[in-house]
Amino acid sequence: MDSTINAIFESERCYTRRFTESDLDAFIEYRNNAEWMKYQSFKGLSLEEYKEILLKETTVERGVQFAVLRKADQVLLGDVFIKKEDAIFWIGYTISPSFKRQGYAYEITQAMISWIQQQGDYKIMAGVTPENHASVQLLEKLGFIKADEEDGESIFLLQ
Repeated sequence: MDSTINAIFESERCYTRRFTESDLDAFIEYRNNAEWMKYQSFKGLSLEEYKEILLKETTVERGVQFAVLRKADQVLLGDVFIKKEDAIFWIGYTISPSFKRQGYAYEITQAMISWIQQQGDYKIMAGVTPENHASVQLLEKLGFIKADEEDGESIFLLQ
């Protein structure tokens, strides 16, 4: 596997790519929304801090955040995260509140899972706070089961 990961996860209505500077205003709008992001840890940073994290080249072993865009008009819908640790891929997803409950998170996470499965025999895991019912339901719909509890987070494993 190429550890510089130029992969694009693509679904019927959306796709991912690396972040560009033009994505940052929309990204900050939902990531710094305290009510929407109450269950997320990657939030509340300055423009410069987000630039440093999102615009630098990184590897899947260190973790990569991708922008999720709608194919029809290139609007930023949210972001996904992927990190490889030994035989495990950790995944995460966030959709802007403007596009919630429209199936985008399901679509792009399904595409990300398919890509991981093409890489070989890896466990796919995700952590979520138990109170984040929408995220728990999404993981269950995707075929994940709760496998553990760690530091106040439910750890889910794809079956």
